[in-house]
Amino acid sequence: MSSIYNKTDNDAIISRINKLTFESKAVWGKMTVDQMLKHTNEAVIVAFGENEIKVNFLMKFLGKMIKNKIFNSEFKKNSPTAKEFIFTDKYDFESSRNELIKNFSRFAEGENSIKLTNHPFWGKMSSEDWDKLMWKHVDHHLRQFDV
Repeated sequence: MSSIYNKTDNDAIISRINKLTFESKAVWGKMTVDQMLKHTNEAVIVAFGENEIKVNFLMKFLGKMIKNKIFNSEFKKNSPTAKEFIFTDKYDFESSRNELIKNFSRFAEGENSIKLTNHPFWGKMSSEDWDKLMWKHVDHHLRQFDV
């Protein structure tokens, strides 16, 4: 599997992000391209401890229970999204794309770039868990926009 920590693999994701345009349309789902960029960036910065989300006890328990299944399979189209990652406003496309590129690039600094070891929903996270989650999540949304 490709890795967010590998510079070549990381650059491949960034190349795909750069193929997006303001006119890019989703193949599935409700998000516009600017909302998707905002959504994925906000999920990425959780790993750096820069986006704190609150999750109730029941959801924390659920996350721990389904973590291995989700992390070891392809993300399904139209999967549910935590309310903290739903963005319905309009966002500046260029700045949203640049922000995602800037933050995703940080993973290429290596496993030490990750600052959060206890995810609010998924629970205890190893660097390998972050690798799977971030790769699968960003790849999922880039495929959503056919790049």
